[in-house]
This record gives sequence, structure tokens and C-alpha cells, in this order.
Amino acid sequence: MSIRAIIFDFGGVIVRTEDQTGRLRAAARLGVTLDELYHTVFDAPIAVQATVGEVPAEAVWAHATALFKLDPAGLAQLQADFWAGDRRDEALVAFIRSLRPAFKTGILSNAWSDGRQIIAEKFGLRDAVDDIVISAEAKVAKPDGRIFALALARLGVQPAEAVFVDDFASNIEGARAVGMPAVHFKSTAQAIAEVRACIERET
Repeated sequence: MSIRAIIFDFGGVIVRTEDQTGRLRAAARLGVTLDELYHTVFDAPIAVQATVGEVPAEAVWAHATALFKLDPAGLAQLQADFWAGDRRDEALVAFIRSLRPAFKTGILSNAWSDGRQIIAEKFGLRDAVDDIVISAEAKVAKPDGRIFALALARLGVQPAEAVFVDDFASNIEGARAVGMPAVHFKSTAQAIAEVRACIERET
């Protein structure tokens, strides 16, 4: 069965935190380690709830505000520092754009309620792909097979017809469990080469 679609993760793949200076600065100011700050934002129960749309993105920051006893200016500084090191991978975005119109393309992201605005507007990816699936909107997150099924259905392809690219091994396993070829992202050049190899192998 020929490959007809390529689906990419967003955070850690298309956009990555290349500079930890801001997060280190925030952690030092708050008196916590970088790991503790990361856990507060991404792994705390409220963040897990936000990822599947049970609470809005603002709830995560309200939790951080209470935990660190922040005033509005302190919260704004934390948010600015936390995201300051994020960079869009221009080479990967150019590759994604080059895939169309020969292939359908999508983004599948475990993201909060503000994820679509961040992906489509802040990072300018609205017209880079055919579809964007956000876990908070879908009410289910990777590696649950249901979110892969949704992404496939919206692109109109079967599992064996779509390559999935992600930086988390658990999400790669989730994609493969539903029958999708998958590429574990480690670097831009490696991922592009492996996507091309998948395409060539199936044509």
C-alpha cells in the first residue's frame, strides 16, 4: 500500500526548545530545579487534564501562580522565560511544505486548549499542512490509538498509508500499534531521510 500522508508531531519536532537559558533563569528565580519547573508545567495532574481538554490552558498557569505565589507580572515573566528558547525548525518546515501536493500532511499534537492558536498563528503553520489535530480538542491524547484514528480519518487515509513522526518513543509505539509506519525523531536530517525511505519503500 503506497504512502499517501505524512503526519508530524509539533513540540519536540517542528518546534524545539533549543535554548534553556530562560527556563534556567525562571527556575533560579523561583527556587526550584529545572526538572521541578518542567514537571509543574507539563507533568502535574492539571497539565495532564489540560492535554485532554478537561481544563483550559489557563488552569495550568493558575496552578503555577498559586504554587509559586506569583503576582500577574511574575506569571507573565514565567511564561515569557519558559517559552523563550523555542525555535521553529525551518529546514523541517520547508521539507513539510515540499511534500504537498504529492502527499497529504498533518500535525498531531498533544497540546492544551491554546494549541491551535500557537501552532497555526504564533508559529505560522496554518498553511503548511492539510490538517491539525489537537489533543485538547479531541479529548484524547497520544499514544491512545483513538487520536491516531482521528488524524487518519481527517486526512482520508488508512494507517498503512500514513507515516508518523514523533520524538517520544511511547507515541511511536502507539502509532505502530494501529498499523502506521513511524519515524522516531532524533534530528532533522535523520527524520527527513527516514521519511523519504518510508515513501520509497512503499512506492
